[in-house]
Amino acid sequence: MKASQLRATLVLSKYSLLATVRSPTSVVFSLAFPIFFIVIFGSLVGDMGGSIKVAVAPGCDTANPIYRTVEGLRSIKLVTGMPKEEIAAAMKKGTIGTELNIVNDGLLVPHYRVMLTGTDSASRAVGLLRPVINATIREIDQRVFPKNPTLAEFAVVRAPGHIHKIIDFVLPGQLGFSLLMAGVFGSSFLLFNLRQGFVLKRLRATPVRKRSIIGGELLSRLFFHVIGFFIMMALGYFVYDFTLVNGWATVVEMLVFSLFGLGIFMGMGFIISGVVQNEHSVTPVANTLTLPQMLLCGLFFPIESYPIWLQHICNVLPLTFFVDGLRSIAFDGLHIWQMPVQVGGLLVLTVVVGVWAVRAFKWE
Repeated sequence: MKASQLRATLVLSKYSLLATVRSPTSVVFSLAFPIFFIVIFGSLVGDMGGSIKVAVAPGCDTANPIYRTVEGLRSIKLVTGMPKEEIAAAMKKGTIGTELNIVNDGLLVPHYRVMLTGTDSASRAVGLLRPVINATIREIDQRVFPKNPTLAEFAVVRAPGHIHKIIDFVLPGQLGFSLLMAGVFGSSFLLFNLRQGFVLKRLRATPVRKRSIIGGELLSRLFFHVIGFFIMMALGYFVYDFTLVNGWATVVEMLVFSLFGLGIFMGMGFIISGVVQNEHSVTPVANTLTLPQMLLCGLFFPIESYPIWLQHICNVLPLTFFVDGLRSIAFDGLHIWQMPVQVGGLLVLTVVVGVWAVRAFKWE
């Protein structure tokens, strides 16, 4: 009986995979669209744009005109309260590329030492701040201290760090987009059509068990995702220089991490197929689950761009846990066991969605 159940699972996964590959909708939304977005965003030059994060060093003098000038720049977001070790770690990872430190070493007359420490990924921040700070110092020198030594000395220091490219942000998001579409839309339509065509009813009359059907569908989605995963990874790495901190070991770990998202998104598809009553309801219900995640989970732009209240909602969505985990593995070099928040969130959601999916499963 065990052998027959395994064989049934493999046979079902084979024909489910064939059905997925032959479906234009599955191929377009799960593979063609993500590849299209990777090509478009990967071809852009520069970084992600938006406001630039600049860490304020501990002990930095903030009661001076130079700091107030930088603080007033709309394109600069000063991050205060970070310890020295945390700033160094963030600069090494590339999440923050620049540190600003202003020290007042004058006795009677104010004299400041302005140090801008930037990594190779901080060319945009340094390029913007250098002329602003120099112009501020010159203006104050001419207006307040025309006959005295300069108000401040300005120096730019280079620090080691990764270059955070657009492709490093976009590609993990598109892997999540692919898995979301394949899991939710693919599973919901396939299972609903099998039930509507009385295929599941016929299978119920055979020794095939429910877990074999679910296992076969899971394997077929896994095979399809592996195909798309390696196509997108090869495109990102060889064409657009996608960052892999630990080389191809990172690729393997990203693929293993994908299993966490696969179960959740397939479970959503199972729930939809068991809840809806007619074929016309599948697409609206599936869109209700997928579209908010596509817009709120940082696929195309950072979650930090949203208001704080909305960020709290974004941070508990399954696609956010998944995409953040992929980015941490690829760019930060973290291992799966070093991401308790992402892994824990996905595991909890897997249990909740899995139990609901089993209860929602219907033979006819």
